[in-house]
Amino acid sequence: MNTGDTAWVLTSAALVLLMTPGLAFFYGGMVRGKNVLNMLMMNYITIAVAGVLWVLVGYTLAFSEGGGLNKFVGGFDNLGLSGTVGELSGTIPLLAFVAFQGMFAIITPALFTGSIADRMKFLPFLIIVAVWSLLVYAPVAHWVWGGGWLSDLGAEDFAGGTVVHANAGAAGLALAIVLGKRKGWPKEPMRPHNLPFVLLGAALLWFGWFGFNAGSELAADDTAAIAFVTTNAATAAAMLGWVLVEKLRDGHPTTLGAASGAVIGLVAITPACAFVTPVGAIILGLIVGVIGAYAVGLKYKLGYDDALDVVGVHLVGGVLGALLIGFLGTSAIGGEDGLFYGGGAAQLGKQAIAVGATVVYSFVVTFILAKVVALLFGGLRVDEDTEVEGLDINLHAETAYESGTVATGRGPIPTAEARGTKEVSA
Repeated sequence: MNTGDTAWVLTSAALVLLMTPGLAFFYGGMVRGKNVLNMLMMNYITIAVAGVLWVLVGYTLAFSEGGGLNKFVGGFDNLGLSGTVGELSGTIPLLAFVAFQGMFAIITPALFTGSIADRMKFLPFLIIVAVWSLLVYAPVAHWVWGGGWLSDLGAEDFAGGTVVHANAGAAGLALAIVLGKRKGWPKEPMRPHNLPFVLLGAALLWFGWFGFNAGSELAADDTAAIAFVTTNAATAAAMLGWVLVEKLRDGHPTTLGAASGAVIGLVAITPACAFVTPVGAIILGLIVGVIGAYAVGLKYKLGYDDALDVVGVHLVGGVLGALLIGFLGTSAIGGEDGLFYGGGAAQLGKQAIAVGATVVYSFVVTFILAKVVALLFGGLRVDEDTEVEGLDINLHAETAYESGTVATGRGPIPTAEARGTKEVSA
């Protein structure tokens, strides 16, 4: 066991966990004020649901070698994490690897909460997160990282472009289609209610992403360093690409665009961070930043209500990042040479197969799952009155912003006027 590697992986696991609250604020700022607590709650409760399931059965389905269908899903050798205590995975304790991978299993279903914002019942959401984690996330993780068929094929995904982002993006598209459009969309303006929240969330995501990408090396070494550098370079370039499009197209670069550009850059560099040079990362970031600024508008042309652009950012970003390995990847950094480094189209073909298989599998299984849960619960959507009034007060009996009172867990504290005292100015 290497103590430095172990310390880095455990630290990275904590960084990745922080990304889910960061995502909650990123999404929470983009919804309307009447639904912000519901968005925060969906992300936080995903930590609980996926966190428990990972220990009980998720890990063994993703990484166990047992089972007759081992190229497609793991077995039950490590059910309840049996057989993991005291074991090593490379130079780190196996439980450190379990902890790190568990944070990926948590944030992946949290990503598709953005596509279902403003209109989904809470209990059906919990059921979908639980079942999806086992039927979709765990098998796809096994395909790529657990010794499954995409690993054997030679598809490259260092930190989750297919396993996490394309996977969640395809699921988000399926859920948005099954749920249907929000009342009033797209004619009624549904602007972000708190852009500082969005920027705070993007900052937390950016910070945590260094653990996401550089931590995926599972060691404190040169590859972790290159993943760290390429992650930052691609993210910065993607932000520039997005706001440049906004300036040229709309006349105004926006804070929402800057945050979205940063996130799609983080998404796209995720599979490629240990396979491209720092300059290659800048090129990748600029490409996805520009394309992403246009991709978020597809929902208006195609008619699906992906409320917070999960498809435009995570599906498009994950797919582009995985495919661009086939062009920009170089064995001088790691992996195979891409088209621009004399490797031909072979690696691009492998990346395309991985992307296609992940997207199709995730979309189809999620669509069927959503339909089944809808039948069991009399639909996935809240009723019209609840949607109009807001999910916070109706589903959680709370509001994010009280008028004239300060909300506490024991009820509102009376204002100074109600107490018969003077308000002291700060």
